[in-house]
Amino acid sequence: MPGGVAKLALDAPAQASLGGNRVLVMREGNGWVALVGIPLSTKPGSKLRVEVQYPDKRRRLEIAVLRKKYPRQELSMAPEQAELPPEQLARYEEERKHIQEVLRTFSETGPASFAMQQPTPGRRSGSFGLRRVINGVARSPHSGMDIAAAEGTPVSAASTGRVIDTGEYLFLGRTVILDHGQGLLSLYSHLSEVSAAPGESVPAGAAIGKVGATGRATGPHLHFSVYLNAAAVDPAYFLTRL
Repeated sequence: MPGGVAKLALDAPAQASLGGNRVLVMREGNGWVALVGIPLSTKPGSKLRVEVQYPDKRRRLEIAVLRKKYPRQELSMAPEQAELPPEQLARYEEERKHIQEVLRTFSETGPASFAMQQPTPGRRSGSFGLRRVINGVARSPHSGMDIAAAEGTPVSAASTGRVIDTGEYLFLGRTVILDHGQGLLSLYSHLSEVSAAPGESVPAGAAIGKVGATGRATGPHLHFSVYLNAAAVDPAYFLTRL
């Protein structure tokens, strides 16, 4: 389903890709599988084609995408609140391209674990996949999980990883992105403070920042996202493995 994870059985170790993005491949028991993140934008009923390259052959595997009903929220607000001012559009576009490139990061070593811990204590206040319609115009679905917490609450790495990006962005505010291996990434945004540096390796539970309300946030909370092959997937899949 859109925002979900598909598991494909492979004949042997191989390289796999979807839409030009490398896919995580791992050993499972006596065999091998590919874990494929399904983009939220994928239309139910469509089929995704995963290219698999073995040492001696090439195969194409298909994923049939099922329907998933996500919450829908319709909002009305003043135009100046709903839209970026013209002078910020160029900055937004530059940041969007930069973040997209960061999310394509693929390191060959696999994740130390697929189990993730909730990065900050608090109530899960924003649903992954929420479809927002603002002033009658559909917006991109919510690509993460919001966790309500007081400003300054510590934020920790959900799993062992390497810091591949930090910055302050128009929408996301102060942000940290971690690489956990083979295209599995996690993102932490709207932070009031960042305490991790690009290139730094951090163990699970290590402090990387503090909850804030930077960027386009209406109040203090953590926006937490998980990505596979550059596709945002529901973080709950990984948090519930604990």
